[in-house]
Amino acid sequence: MEAADAQWDYHNPFVWMTRVAPSDIDELSHTRNTVYVNWCMEAAWAHTTALGLGALEYQHLDRAMALIRAEYDYLVATYRGDKLAVGTWITAWDKRLTMERRIQIINLVSGDSVLRARLEFVCIEISSGRPKRPPKAFIECYEPAIIK
Repeated sequence: MEAADAQWDYHNPFVWMTRVAPSDIDELSHTRNTVYVNWCMEAAWAHTTALGLGALEYQHLDRAMALIRAEYDYLVATYRGDKLAVGTWITAWDKRLTMERRIQIINLVSGDSVLRARLEFVCIEISSGRPKRPPKAFIECYEPAIIK
């Protein structure tokens, strides 16, 4: 199965691909739970970078979207060698401080959704670590990416 053929929860995901490596496996012979968290963050960062707001832009603007809450629903285990598609969407953004991102991981071998996540971010000023309104560049990059 290809990522484009997967049963996504929302249309037109940004897709980040990965494969379960031997180092991802825990003592129970399946993927360690913390690995899924890392994959979610990698996909979110790859999406943000693809939108035009990479690390250099964040630093130049002295702003970042910082994770403040995360919910993970682990649905089905994955195993060494499984090919996974990590789809992500920005599902809500008030354009002032907070943003919501959804993530779905699909096993392209079985077609199963193996994880769903909801992540909440707040815009911060990097230099102070305090919440701060996003600059115009954030609005211009993120607004078109919000799913309707």
